[in-house]
Amino acid sequence: MRIGFDISQTGSGKAGCGYFAHAIATAMIGIAPEHTYHLYPSFGDFYFDARMPVLNPYSGPHVEYGPRHLTRETARAFWTKTDTEASLGSPDIVHSNNFWSPVQFSTTRLVYTFYDMGFTIDPTWTTEANRLGCFEGVFRSAVAADWIIAISKASRDHYLSVFPHFPEERMRVVYPCSRFTDMSDPGKRPKTLEGVAEGGFWLNVGTIEPRKNQRRLAAAYARYLALGGTPMPLVLAGGKGWLMEDFTKYLAELGIEQKVIMTGYVSDEELVWLYRNCYASLYPSLFEGFGLPVLEGMQMGAPTITSTTSSIPEVAGDAAILLDPKDPEAWAHAMLRLSQDQNERNERRAASLKQSGRFEWRRSAEDLLGIYEEALASPKRSVMR
Repeated sequence: MRIGFDISQTGSGKAGCGYFAHAIATAMIGIAPEHTYHLYPSFGDFYFDARMPVLNPYSGPHVEYGPRHLTRETARAFWTKTDTEASLGSPDIVHSNNFWSPVQFSTTRLVYTFYDMGFTIDPTWTTEANRLGCFEGVFRSAVAADWIIAISKASRDHYLSVFPHFPEERMRVVYPCSRFTDMSDPGKRPKTLEGVAEGGFWLNVGTIEPRKNQRRLAAAYARYLALGGTPMPLVLAGGKGWLMEDFTKYLAELGIEQKVIMTGYVSDEELVWLYRNCYASLYPSLFEGFGLPVLEGMQMGAPTITSTTSSIPEVAGDAAILLDPKDPEAWAHAMLRLSQDQNERNERRAASLKQSGRFEWRRSAEDLLGIYEEALASPKRSVMR
C-alpha cells in the first residue's frame, strides 16, 4: 500500500493528538516496512506549525516526506485545490489526524481520526475560533471520509449520535497507547521540583485549560489540606492553554499558591520521572476522547484518581479510584484516604500496572493496517461532495 499519513502535530510541544499520530506511525513502519509511507508535515489549513522538523525522525526503507509548507497560506492553497489528490501522487490511503478533513478525493481512500467533540458539550471549554475550526473538520469528515477511526468506544458513540447518517460499519475503535516503551528508564527530575521528595507530591498532567478541570482540582487540594491532609505539594505538569489567564490569582484566593508547583511543558524524560515518583496521579478531566495521562501514569505504576466521565473508565478500568469530576469534596476525601492508607496505595499501584498492559501499540497498528486493507477492498463511500 501507498499510505499518506498526517504528522502535522507530531513536532515539538505535541499533545495527545500528536502523540497518537507519532506513535502509531512509528509502530506501523516497524511492523509493516513493505508499505510506502508518505508523511505529511503540514496537513490542511486549520492546524499549522511551520517549525515541523525538516529531518525525518521516522526510519524505514520506504519512508518519505510529502509536501512541507512554511506558511498557512501556502498550506491552504495546496490542500484545498481540486487536484491535491494528483499532486500527492494518488496514494491508496490518506489518513487525517488533526481534525481537518479534505473533501475532494475521488479514488484515494480517506481515513479520519476522530478524537472527541468536547466543544459540543460545553462551549466554555475552548475558544470560538477553535470550536468552529474543529467542528468544521469533524463535519467534513462525516461528509467525505471513507472510514473513521475513533480513539475510544465513548468517542465512537458520540460521533454517531451527532452524525447518524455516517455508516456505522465504517467506524472502528483503535486505542491509543503510551508512548513510553523503556520501562527501566528512571526519567529526569524537573528543575522546578528540586528539593521535593520522591513519592512526596500529588501530580496532575495536562494542558491548563477549563476542560481539564484544574480549578476544581485546586479547590479539592485546598479542602484536602484543610481536612489535615499531609502537606504534599500539588504539581501541575502542562503548558498553559486557553481561558485560564486568572488561574494563578485563583490559587492565591484559595491560599495555596505557594503549595502548587506549575512546571510548564515538560520533556518526556521529565514526565517519566513525575509519573514514577508522584504519590498519586490526579486526573479530574470533564471530558476526554481517551485520556492518555491516565494510561501513562498507570504504566509507570502511579496510583490514580480520575473521572467517571466519557471515555476515562474505558482506560482506567477497575485500577483507579473513579469520582465525579464536579465534586471537589469527594476528591478531597479520596486524597485524604489514600494519603493515610499505604496498603491501598500499593494495591492501586499493582492494579495500574496490570491495567496498562491491555494497551499496546503493535496491536493498535495491526488493527489500523487491517482497516486500511479493508478500505481498499471496499467501494469508495458514495457521498455528495
